[in-house]
Amino acid sequence: MKGPAIFLAQFMSEQAPFNNLPSIAGWAAGHGYTGVQLPTIDPAYIDLARAAESRDYCDELKGVCAEQGVEITELSTHLQGQLVAVHPAYDAQFDGFAPAAVHGNPKARTEWAIEQMKLAAKASANFDLSACVSFSGSLAFPYLYPWPQRPEGLMEEAFGELARRWGPIFDAYEDAGVDVAFELHPGEDLFDGASYEMLLDRVGGHSRCCINYDPSHFLLQQMDYLAFIDIYHERIKAFHVKDAEFNPTGKQGVYSGYQGWTERAGRFRSLGDGQVDFVGIFSKLAQYGYDSWAVLEWECCLKHPEQGAAEGAPFIADHIIQLTDTAFDDFADSGADRAAVRRMLGLE
Repeated sequence: MKGPAIFLAQFMSEQAPFNNLPSIAGWAAGHGYTGVQLPTIDPAYIDLARAAESRDYCDELKGVCAEQGVEITELSTHLQGQLVAVHPAYDAQFDGFAPAAVHGNPKARTEWAIEQMKLAAKASANFDLSACVSFSGSLAFPYLYPWPQRPEGLMEEAFGELARRWGPIFDAYEDAGVDVAFELHPGEDLFDGASYEMLLDRVGGHSRCCINYDPSHFLLQQMDYLAFIDIYHERIKAFHVKDAEFNPTGKQGVYSGYQGWTERAGRFRSLGDGQVDFVGIFSKLAQYGYDSWAVLEWECCLKHPEQGAAEGAPFIADHIIQLTDTAFDDFADSGADRAAVRRMLGLE
């Protein structure tokens, strides 16, 4: 496993040192990170269309990061992926993620998002990256709770349409040799293993339909996030190291009663301040041979981001397991050959 790395989305701003790629990369390296996961929505950090067209441009950005002591781990298309599928209830909120030219025009916004996803496939290939992290978007999420009773065929139609939109995107990523790693996240149609499989089945098990593993969202849903790795380890192509806590009360549980982040039963926390079993997670991922990046996604309703970032790199470094190339009991190896083994079994 490689790392520690940091997702830049929560830190990018108009204020130095967070306002351009060289300075934010230097800031990350100064905190002990060796990789940065780069959002692709802001041209102040990357021109996605140019990156899709020019390997030289990508090499230039890689060089900028290398000079600061980090490398790009994955490109993030969370916001563009979100806009591949938007239920009308969210149109007003999600228009802000798209260019003004497509505001108020859901069809044009979807076409823009799909094109962005395809550009990111080519750009990832030009960066020699193996995965791109993203969201699935949402047509069905407003109907999460089955009341009022869902009409027959609602989910089938929603996920059928999701597959129709994502299938050609996955084909573009296949052509580029890059995986789409979905962050399974409430608010997206893909938020747990069951919903992920609903899309996976409809795209014929497409090899590029993969997972960005983030245990924080699973803890808040009260899922078994260690068993999730056992089930889906072959599909896990990226890893967000993010903590959370769930403290139900007599007043609220997993839905958290519409409360703000500090008052919710389920809250995101800085690494080490929550309840996620990272020893178990890093052990499971090591067991299954996960060899990509461990990327901090910092979100906390209490702690200052600078403190969270400073604490994140050593936390991740302390949890990465260097795989052994020997067995712990090799010292007791009897050196028996096959003939000796057969004698031990009474076969000779």
